[in-house]
Amino acid sequence: MERARLRDLGISIGVLPTGIYNAITDVPGVLVGHTTIMEEHPHIARTGVTVIVPRDGAIWGDHAFAGYFRFNGCGEMTGLPWIEEAGVIHTPIGITNTNDVGSVRDALAAYAVASPERIGLTAAAVASWSGSLPVAAETWDGWLSDINAFHVRKEHVFAALASATSGFVAEGNVGGGTGMICHEFKGGIGTASRIVDCPGGRYTVGALVQSNYGARHLLRVDGVPIGRMLGYEQVPSPKGGPLMGGSSIIVVIATDAPLLPVQCQRLARRATTGLARVGGIGDNGSGDLFLAFSTGNHLPLNASALYDLKMLPHDQLGLFFEATAEAVEEAILNALTSAETMTGYAGHTAHALPLDTLQSLMKGYRYAS
Repeated sequence: MERARLRDLGISIGVLPTGIYNAITDVPGVLVGHTTIMEEHPHIARTGVTVIVPRDGAIWGDHAFAGYFRFNGCGEMTGLPWIEEAGVIHTPIGITNTNDVGSVRDALAAYAVASPERIGLTAAAVASWSGSLPVAAETWDGWLSDINAFHVRKEHVFAALASATSGFVAEGNVGGGTGMICHEFKGGIGTASRIVDCPGGRYTVGALVQSNYGARHLLRVDGVPIGRMLGYEQVPSPKGGPLMGGSSIIVVIATDAPLLPVQCQRLARRATTGLARVGGIGDNGSGDLFLAFSTGNHLPLNASALYDLKMLPHDQLGLFFEATAEAVEEAILNALTSAETMTGYAGHTAHALPLDTLQSLMKGYRYAS
């Protein structure tokens, strides 16, 4: 059966409406780009980089409020001390594999200097550029990719940034998610969005995940214990037997609602709810790191006047928490249903979640007409 998104299979998560693309790019100005690296020689590569670019690429000159949450910390996301201190991000966000997170971080820092015309900075601004503290995050793809070959280089990050667009987002075996495994099936990149109508206005919440975590028996699809229904005689485990915990997930949440940093942090925490619904438990060996940012206020670089800020009242955030949980849950499942079976390093194979079987099980359990 051809790979498909969850809703294409007749399975819907939650009750809130989605955006047009049901993707993080439904948030106005948010772009996503991928570079996928598939090589056989001299080293097996099943890896890449995914970038999320706020404000149509103008984030370097117009920062955005942000907050993060660490559900379990066996992982890396750079730039967090400054987010905690100042509550802002000022570059795109990169997601890749564990050993290349430094390369992606450095490339993001270099991009403003190398390509000022692409990001809306003047030559004078670049000349006085004092450096940056980019956000780069990782999950481990060393079962399918030769992670010690350090495949991701600056040109790969630059290519992902140059290709970043709004609209449709490729999912599954792409970008940073190329070599990832989720609940013992092939995982990777997934995304989803929700529309929130509140007294303060209509806003969008979008989520993008790099999903690389979890044991099979914990997997649930809209509450149905699919992982316990799909035995290893039907779909082999990537490592030949049951896995217990480990690996990681990165979640990035975007919204155009005018949230302050503490509210972005509250949103980031709610990614945990969406993860838990699918079956994530924050295992000891898992890096579960969540970042949320808001484009609802403008924070021009080197501003001398007072910022004119807006803030959504805290008591209107309930629907945003629900939207975050739904979008994260569906994004993870979109990663699973979009990803294809992959063979990589040392002949290891990660099998895709079988979609025809998924549909049959869901119909038999709850979705019977």
